[in-house]
Amino acid sequence: MGDGVERDVTIYEVGPRDGLQNEKSIVPLADKAEFIRRLVAAGLPVVEATSFVHPSWVPQLADAAELIELLGQDGRRHPVLVPNERGLDRALELGCEHIAIFGSATETFAQRNLNRSLDEQFSMFEPTVARARAAGLDVRAYVSMCFGDPWEGAVPVDQVVTVGKRLLDLGASQLSLGDTIGVGTTGQVGALLDAFNAAGLPDEVLAVHFHDTYGQALANAYAAWQHGIRTFDASAGGLGGCPYAESATGNLATEDLVWMFRGLGVETGVDLDALVRISTWMAGILGRPSPSRVVTALG
Repeated sequence: MGDGVERDVTIYEVGPRDGLQNEKSIVPLADKAEFIRRLVAAGLPVVEATSFVHPSWVPQLADAAELIELLGQDGRRHPVLVPNERGLDRALELGCEHIAIFGSATETFAQRNLNRSLDEQFSMFEPTVARARAAGLDVRAYVSMCFGDPWEGAVPVDQVVTVGKRLLDLGASQLSLGDTIGVGTTGQVGALLDAFNAAGLPDEVLAVHFHDTYGQALANAYAAWQHGIRTFDASAGGLGGCPYAESATGNLATEDLVWMFRGLGVETGVDLDALVRISTWMAGILGRPSPSRVVTALG
């Protein structure tokens, strides 16, 4: 992270990408850039900026290239999601240093989200990751539907581990495990992490990405922290969901996560008061209150 701040955990902020992609309204370009700048100033060490997907898929992020250019030199260090080699081409043209790919742990979601089978997704990702690594970029891999799928139901643990291991074997440096529809519970979190460890993948290469559909996101994050996970995805103000899964509600709110860690004496490096002000400001732009409990209490 290179900012000299002492942290016990890393909060990987996904609000500008995963949060805003699911909003019905399109946030103006200048406000997106200001959102990112403010999040960085509040002490968040990683802020995922946008996604180089086709505008017809996610029109809310159609201005991805313009956003990175507007952010200037700093924009290059923010991770961007790329769905395929075309997305990578755009990231490389702009000098981006970090990319992420987005895989699926289930057949149905792979077909709906990627237009590929569960197995075919790897042949799509392989050249993307290889080219990115050859160009000196860091690659993060997301795997979605790790705990449940709205079409297939419960997802077998060994299936998630197999998909996750294959994504890491392609050359990703970190794997973020997503509870895309928010059905996971603390026992399931521990069981999945144990299975990854048993497959030879330590907690150090894993991150967690929880949604709060059933109000379990914060408890699941605590269970993951107790297990040994030290990178947590979260979204300022609890923004976001998934445009391809209607049952996916908002992400774990960054403020709620920071509040929990503060109570545990775990250093995040994040200025909570500043973060609450940022989320209150963004809620005003979106025209609706933040679902974050901490933003509601302190805002």
